[in-house]
Amino acid sequence: MNDLQMNDILATVKTYLDGLFEGDTTKIRESFHSASSLFAVAADGKLVNMPREEWCRMIEGRASPKASGMTREHERILSVDITGPNTALVKLNCAIAPRFFTDYLSLIRLDGRWVVINKTFVAETLPA
Repeated sequence: MNDLQMNDILATVKTYLDGLFEGDTTKIRESFHSASSLFAVAADGKLVNMPREEWCRMIEGRASPKASGMTREHERILSVDITGPNTALVKLNCAIAPRFFTDYLSLIRLDGRWVVINKTFVAETLPA
């Protein structure tokens, strides 16, 4: 791993977190590959597989955390694992209260830039 790779990966993650907080799907689309999807296990135990564009429509249909007066105090990058010149995994925490997320972002380097190709997450809803 070198500092340039790390800086580029962290820049992609920052763009994602900025987009999520601001409700800015331009930033989401910039940081996530067009073929990317989000995966989780729903409360009923079934697989959630949400393509990027479906997720963007959902983001566009709700008030952003920023517009709702939320803070970014729960955002934390927990680990970055770079496993070659073109693959990395980032684990992070973020929140859209009352939901608190742990995200696993799989990134690939294409055409000289890092993009998220897959997001696997778990969300915990805390009581108010």
